[in-house]
Amino acid sequence: MNTTTIAQSKPVLLSKKGMKELKKAISQLEHDRGQLIVSLRDLDKSNSHDSRLERIERLGQLELVDAELADKKATLQKARLIPPTRARLRVAIGSVVDLIDQQGRLFRYTLVESVEANPSDGRISIASPLGRSLLGKTVHDMVEWSAGLRQNQVRLVRIV
Repeated sequence: MNTTTIAQSKPVLLSKKGMKELKKAISQLEHDRGQLIVSLRDLDKSNSHDSRLERIERLGQLELVDAELADKKATLQKARLIPPTRARLRVAIGSVVDLIDQQGRLFRYTLVESVEANPSDGRISIASPLGRSLLGKTVHDMVEWSAGLRQNQVRLVRIV
């Protein structure tokens, strides 16, 4: 991939936490790559049939690590921090929202790009059904979205 393609592509907006996790993943992949290269060098010293098979397997692993590493580095090159959301009156990427469902349960989500979405950690993608429904909403709006055949509804009570 050439640099002009990366520079012209749409930026990926990440939270500070998402940026930190991406850098940590890159560091781990670089470490794994180094370990695979060392193990390949050790295997080069042997000529047994089993060693050749293991070498082929390690080369496949190295190829997968290299591909994932290149993908994550390209994402990091395009990554920008989500702008501060302090004075926003409408939900946008980076907004932290409090929602109440019809049973009175309170949910808190941060809207993020798909790259760093992790619903169990309270980060939902703006491309998800709920995320798309939330974009542009204001406090006290009812938010409706469908998940399969089921319709869901919550009230937006706060934008942080």
